[in-house]
Amino acid sequence: MKRLWLIFAQAVTVMLAALFVVATLKPQWLQQSRWHEAPVAATAHQIALPPTPPASVVRAGYAQAARAAAPAVVSITASKAPPRSAARARDPIFGFPFGPRQPRGNPQLGLGSGVIISADGVLLTNNHVVEGASDIEVQLSDGRQAQAKLVGTDPETDIAVLKIALPDLPAIRLGDAANLQVGDVVLAIGNPFNVGQTVTSGIVSALGRNQLGINTFENFIQTDAAINPGNSGGALVDADGRLVGINTAIFSRSGGSLGIGFAIPVDVARQVATAILKDGAVARGWIGVQTRELTPELAEALRLGDGKSQLRGVLIGGVVNDAPAAKAGIKPGDVLTRIGEHTVATPAELLASVAALKPKSQVEVGVQRGGKAMSFLLAVGQRPRPQRLSEDE
Repeated sequence: MKRLWLIFAQAVTVMLAALFVVATLKPQWLQQSRWHEAPVAATAHQIALPPTPPASVVRAGYAQAARAAAPAVVSITASKAPPRSAARARDPIFGFPFGPRQPRGNPQLGLGSGVIISADGVLLTNNHVVEGASDIEVQLSDGRQAQAKLVGTDPETDIAVLKIALPDLPAIRLGDAANLQVGDVVLAIGNPFNVGQTVTSGIVSALGRNQLGINTFENFIQTDAAINPGNSGGALVDADGRLVGINTAIFSRSGGSLGIGFAIPVDVARQVATAILKDGAVARGWIGVQTRELTPELAEALRLGDGKSQLRGVLIGGVVNDAPAAKAGIKPGDVLTRIGEHTVATPAELLASVAALKPKSQVEVGVQRGGKAMSFLLAVGQRPRPQRLSEDE
């Protein structure tokens, strides 16, 4: 019995010595043991947490649309010759300035964005981003860079077409701006303030915005997605990542976003790009008249119509000598009411209807002269390309 007690005492002594050594040299072993035992004792007091969702669960938001469109959106740096005098900037309320004023004699650097619309390297951007540039550099979101060739521009819609030569280019899918509705979610993708590619979200705030004095031909998509200098020429995409507009201007008194941005519908940009790629320029119809809006006061003063109903049309304020309208017999004071089968009630409608005509074609126009309705057959001319303002103006 005494021998058994001695063996027990020795065993306890060895175990205590081993525990002391472990506690001194490997205390974490004892902590791990206590950590595993703790839940058993505290099970009744634990709060049940929901399981971690699997990675395959679809997240709410527009990450998929951004991933689809962003690779085709590029940054553009355009170098321009130094101005001979103070150059005219874009309107301080509508549009973006070319950039901060540079010291005299130094080249200006314009920053903007662009969108690759075909795998062979065709890009869309704004004309004001590359206008007058001697060197245009494009940087893709994957870091590749290339010198861009200017294929052509259309200042009256503020669209420019560029081309780069790189392999395996991502191209954005084109959407249908005609199906957009106010309230649809849109994303603006570009390089604002040269901070790097940025995606902002908003909705379509309005459609068909015009008479803003930004471009000659205006049919803007208005959005509250944040658009800032450097976003010019970038993409406005729908919730599926398809291109629906080219961001071009903002309403701002400070130069930053106030939640009123404007984009050129992709339908317009596609038509312009197709014409530039095919013919090198956009050919629009022209009849050579100067117009004024016809107000009820003017109609009454000029004794237009039959007095029973308000005459709808556009007042001809002047006619260009030897222009198609002058040759057909249209005179100042006439009211133009119809172009072909399309009635016109505002100068903007008349401008768009005439521009859509094919040069060298013929069109019948309806005119009200005094109390008499008349019609004339016009040989449509080609709209003259707008003259660029010189640096000295």
